[in-house]
Amino acid sequence: MNDNEPQVLRLTPEAALTLLVERATALLSANRARFAIGLAGGPGVGKSTLAVKLVEALNAADPGIAAYVPMDGFHMRRSKLEHLGTVKDKGAPHTFEGAAFAEFLAGLKAATGAVSGPGYSRAIEDVVVDAFVVPARAKVLVVEGNYLLLANAPWWQVRPLLDLAVFVDLPRETVKARLLRRHAEHGLFSEARNREHVERVDLANYDLVKRSRGRADIAIDLVAES
Repeated sequence: MNDNEPQVLRLTPEAALTLLVERATALLSANRARFAIGLAGGPGVGKSTLAVKLVEALNAADPGIAAYVPMDGFHMRRSKLEHLGTVKDKGAPHTFEGAAFAEFLAGLKAATGAVSGPGYSRAIEDVVVDAFVVPARAKVLVVEGNYLLLANAPWWQVRPLLDLAVFVDLPRETVKARLLRRHAEHGLFSEARNREHVERVDLANYDLVKRSRGRADIAIDLVAES
């Protein structure tokens, strides 16, 4: 865990991927045990795309060496949110099973066999069980999610599990445009609902997450047009 200010870099997505491949390769050379690289950042900044590409690049060089571990599979189920009356807050930290995610990640780092984990489908707006599998030989866990670096309970349990923490960022207005497109993609909600949700929940989460940037080892300000 980094007790100092993060290294700040301004990079294109391609350059960011190259950097992360280099850092992961260096960690592979130095570690016998399984380790975790965390990509944190607000919604819509491109961290999931970067995480998937990092896993693909590492596996192209050594098949099965890396696995993608998304935090989104630990959304509370919609039925639970409806019971709690918090459906409108969906995506905020309190609508996730944060403690369960930390426990899952800790177990995953120690596991010696294949482990499956949950994912999240925007097509149905709910959790999907057994959405991914971490193979037994995977040494690099590429963990991705908004709240990996938060310091409040229960999220504080996650940061010590990350061997390298990377904060990914984009300008707020670019993020807003991306999120509006994302919510409209599957046609599940009205344009008015999407705009309200982006303003009230998503951008509030973006602002909250940005305050955890200082807990990263590396902060990458992505150079992207949209």
